[in-house]
Amino acid sequence: MKKPQFHTNGRSLKTTFQSRTFRVGGYSVAAAAIVLAIAIVINVLVGALPASWTQLDATSSQLFTISEQTENTLAGLEEDVTIYWIVRSGSEDDYVESLLNRYASMSSHVSVEKKDPDVYPTFLTAYGQTDEAEDNSLLVVLGDNYRYIDYYSIYVYDYTYYYYTGSYDVEFDGESVLTSAISYVSSGVTPKLYTLTGHGESSLSDDFSSAVSKENIEVEELSLLTEGSVPEDADALLVYAPTTDISEEEKDALLEYLQAGGNLILITQPLDDEELTNLEALMAEYGVTASEGIVLEGNSSYYAWGYPYYLLPEISSHTVTDPLIDSGYYVLLPLAQGLSVSDELPDGVSVTELLTTTDAAYSKIAGYAMTTTEKEDGDIDGPFALAVAITDTIDDDTESNILWVSSAYLLDDSANSSVSGGNQDLFLNALNWMCEQEDSISIHAKSLSTEYLTMSDSAGTMLCVLAIGLIPAVYLAIGIVIWVRRRHR
Repeated sequence: MKKPQFHTNGRSLKTTFQSRTFRVGGYSVAAAAIVLAIAIVINVLVGALPASWTQLDATSSQLFTISEQTENTLAGLEEDVTIYWIVRSGSEDDYVESLLNRYASMSSHVSVEKKDPDVYPTFLTAYGQTDEAEDNSLLVVLGDNYRYIDYYSIYVYDYTYYYYTGSYDVEFDGESVLTSAISYVSSGVTPKLYTLTGHGESSLSDDFSSAVSKENIEVEELSLLTEGSVPEDADALLVYAPTTDISEEEKDALLEYLQAGGNLILITQPLDDEELTNLEALMAEYGVTASEGIVLEGNSSYYAWGYPYYLLPEISSHTVTDPLIDSGYYVLLPLAQGLSVSDELPDGVSVTELLTTTDAAYSKIAGYAMTTTEKEDGDIDGPFALAVAITDTIDDDTESNILWVSSAYLLDDSANSSVSGGNQDLFLNALNWMCEQEDSISIHAKSLSTEYLTMSDSAGTMLCVLAIGLIPAVYLAIGIVIWVRRRHR
């Protein structure tokens, strides 16, 4: 058997290297190497870019789009803030991680450090946190100031029950709580809101109380009957839906507080048999009075669900309302009184009508005893203000601010949900205006479920006409035309 012959001489090898096939293959390898090198360089460069540039927010509710308020807060930082991310390896929440990356990329003063509780079991005890921390909790630290954010406060669950069934919506509130914490540790200031008691006032719901807390505002009850005056540390006073009048002495105490530069949020409601004589006399000092009865809107574009007393008022520009206007939010005020502003205001006093009805509105004198929503003889013609902002310039350095809203439903959870948080925004914006925290004006939680669509009664009617009547009619007409043409062929 003949052995195979292998050609190993140098001439054959040289011929192979000089062949056209080898040259083409060499070019291909070189090109691939160049492309790979370019890809590596691009990846390195892109990896060095801020997360806000490279991570596209494709979520329907813009979960990771940072608000203007957060941008202002981060831009105003002058000292370094460290966000400790308390999480075990492999348990990272994707939403939290993406949010932290965006914060760190937006300010050189913000850094994020992971702390595995298994590796650092006593880390949080130095910050007063003795309970076991849940994965994805956060600790925000600046110098000696710090705030702990529990993981369960990052997600908000809104439960709704109806007979034997229930549902819930989930919202991601990461930006709100994180920006609030950064604002707190960077300022170290906690404004104080007192809520008046002793006259059948309503209490803030858990949702509204939590929202106020996120704004770094402390809340405490106040009885003027026992204290005699508003405390000096009060940044603002809330009088929420009293059912009986204040006394003459309390009126004098409130007037003294306001004339010294105090701030007041007054939320009233139509009452059946009770008159708030002294409280309304206090507001008359600033040129604003309440009309008798319950306001009904005659223009269907400005009320909801077919009820002319579920008011969707027009919103005018002001520090308190501009964020709502810019974001396209409604405010819902069921069962409101009409407010009227005097043509002759006291010296130094200015009044802005924040929320107003149309000219077609009227106030039903019968109030809750009304038997028809139609306008009757004796009913008061509109238009009316439903919320006013009052500023009293006392001197060059001192001014007093008042917000009067004439519907207790401003702070009702159901009414607030119906307008996707618009009512809460108005309330928080007013608080921040009074506490000189305009940059903290509210940040919405981002829905992971369904967000309500709010529309006026006329818009709802028009949508029904389009969906049920006009669109099917157009398709039917097109079908008839096609059928007739085919018949004539």
